[in-house]
Amino acid sequence: MADSIRASTRGLEIVDQARQRMGWNKTADIWWQTALTSKATLKRFWAREPIQRQTFIQICQAVGLTSWQDIIDPYLPSTELDPNFVGREEAIAQLHHMVNQGAKIIVIQGEGGVGKTRLARKYFENQGFKFLELSMATEPQNIISVESVVEEWLWREFDEEPGRNLGINLQRLKRKLREETGRKGILIDNLETALDINGRFIKSHRHYVELLRVLADPAINSVTLITSRERLCEASVDVNFYMLKGLDESAWRQFFASRNINPHPDSAALREICTAYGGNAKAMRIISGVIRADFECDIDAYWDVTQDDLLIEQELENLVVSQFNRLQKIYPEAYRLLCRLGCYRYQDVPRVPIDGLLCLLWDVPEMQRRRVVNRLCARSLVESRNEEYWLHPVIMAAAIARLRVSGEWETANHKAADFWTNSVTTVQGTTDALRALEAYYHYVAIEDFEQAADVIIRQRNNKWGTHESLGRSFYKRGLLKPMTAAINKILNKLNPGYRCAKLYHTLGAICWLKGDFHQAINYCEHSRKMALTCLQLMQQDDIEAVKKNKLIIVNSLLTIGICQIGAWELEEAVNTLRQVVKLCYQIDYEKYAPSALFYLAFLNSCLGRKKEAIEIANYLYNRLPQEGLPSWVTEYRLFYLLITYKNLEEIEKSFKIYQKVIYYAKNSPYTQAKTKALSGLAQLYREQEEFTQAVACHEKAIKVLGEIGAKLDLAEAYYQLALTHQRMSEAAKSRENFEKAIALFQEMQAPRQIEKVQTAMDLF
Repeated sequence: MADSIRASTRGLEIVDQARQRMGWNKTADIWWQTALTSKATLKRFWAREPIQRQTFIQICQAVGLTSWQDIIDPYLPSTELDPNFVGREEAIAQLHHMVNQGAKIIVIQGEGGVGKTRLARKYFENQGFKFLELSMATEPQNIISVESVVEEWLWREFDEEPGRNLGINLQRLKRKLREETGRKGILIDNLETALDINGRFIKSHRHYVELLRVLADPAINSVTLITSRERLCEASVDVNFYMLKGLDESAWRQFFASRNINPHPDSAALREICTAYGGNAKAMRIISGVIRADFECDIDAYWDVTQDDLLIEQELENLVVSQFNRLQKIYPEAYRLLCRLGCYRYQDVPRVPIDGLLCLLWDVPEMQRRRVVNRLCARSLVESRNEEYWLHPVIMAAAIARLRVSGEWETANHKAADFWTNSVTTVQGTTDALRALEAYYHYVAIEDFEQAADVIIRQRNNKWGTHESLGRSFYKRGLLKPMTAAINKILNKLNPGYRCAKLYHTLGAICWLKGDFHQAINYCEHSRKMALTCLQLMQQDDIEAVKKNKLIIVNSLLTIGICQIGAWELEEAVNTLRQVVKLCYQIDYEKYAPSALFYLAFLNSCLGRKKEAIEIANYLYNRLPQEGLPSWVTEYRLFYLLITYKNLEEIEKSFKIYQKVIYYAKNSPYTQAKTKALSGLAQLYREQEEFTQAVACHEKAIKVLGEIGAKLDLAEAYYQLALTHQRMSEAAKSRENFEKAIALFQEMQAPRQIEKVQTAMDLF
């Protein structure tokens, strides 16, 4: 097997003398052409960088040095090359050169299966990059929106709360990439699906241009590699191109030898196969798998049987079709599994665990299922790493086409949906949430929209030991856009009823988090009315169904009340939340009523109803446990209890509640709630006339709220900062922040909030 070697210092002197005798300069074209290599490799030779042994020998022989052993560095240990990655030393060197010259985005362009993705990953690995990977869907309608991609990167890779729009998130991504201590790699794979006939992004995904403009910024500490079969032609994005060609015969020979496939010395089979498929790397891997599995490593026997079929069409797709047909004949169980694997998406969750393959072998005895998986992988038709599997896009397209006409499309998607559902019992983080949502896509694929809705509605444990729907798990983590898109895709395809009511309420909660409380109220009204209709039509002895619909009504009214607080419609909010409390007597007062009581205590303290406020606040305060977080308490609700006691001038209790918020929020995804608590702390400092600390807390809260785009809470934070400056007799700063609050409330069409701010300004 070939080794990497380099020249010694004395060896370079010998080579230098030889090239002077030839009259060549150090990178003469005739030299690297005679050595059958490249100028870049010749430069690496002179830089004493390790290169492939055979190339090293050819460089020496080109200048008449037959004793190449005298040239090598004896102190560099021989390093085995990766047998799965051959013949790409030149490509790695070229990419390295382009990056050193300042390239931020490089498009690796070439035919399908030529090895673009493997090259990109290997480059990042060799250079020590940690890298993110985004794979484009094989069908344009399934491409992930750039908004969802950036949100997921912020959450998963940088542990950052995403903002409420793409512009904010791109700025946060740019900042994180600038702050990276190690170089970050970004791989965007199979871009061609997102391009139109002119090489520009298709209309529905034009926002990807904005992402590329960020990634092209010279100031960020990252390199982006894009693989594509087609050329990217976006004039506003600065990219570099590297055309990747097929591997040569020597690379194929080396790869086959690493798998104990050695042609007879006088055989032309390997050369003819390599030529027929243009050196395609994927074809090389697939063919070697078949030769090993079915022809006992005899390449000539394989070529005798297959050459007439495979030489007719030289494109990789036709090779894949041929391999599908052959697999169907010789191993129908593996063939059926390969087709069934076409039901998976390989997008948000790019790899499928082994159990996701085994569940698709429902017609194979359990003891034999692993064997089928292993035999399939042996043919390189399935990619795998650490018991996780995925399909190459070309193979996936063929698998989908065959699965659709096989009569097993619905069954395979049902089995896959069951697998994802059963594999996620507790949502610990974003990864679990995304895995659970995969079941939704399988049901949509077979147009089973009721079960798709159930995926979003289904209650699961979360990391705090309480239950919540998948929709709630998503919006708590700031993943608003993918959940909104998922709901809107099926909402009009469901019959009116419980499912629709639940989904409308989830949309309402999402709009509330975005600060769009007018739309949130509309959605919650839809939800409430649907649940009321359900109650009127159902049998009242169906206790569980009655309770579920009453809970929808309670939650919808609760969200409406919270939105009314956001609009500063205080009396309306009181009336709405009193309805919630009244309804809770019908289901479970102790469990559900406190959700509304937190807000009622706050409202009464704002409206001057001190007695009612104290009574409710003390009831809640006395029920708070020393440790743990009961289902009726959230950090967000505790903030309102904190402010209630502040309004009641019980500052000591307010400080105690703030400590509870911090304790509860330590491992919570609710950045917004923690930041609101910080704003509450600032108000407490103001009451104690500790203005320096108050202003510091205000400004920190404003910074975070601005980054995540929480418009309503940001407006309130500016208002509170203005009040603090007012107490400090700093008129100009006070007015400046009052005006910022008014501008935001105007955007939200909240006239009573504006009136509140203007009244406070007039008091100065």
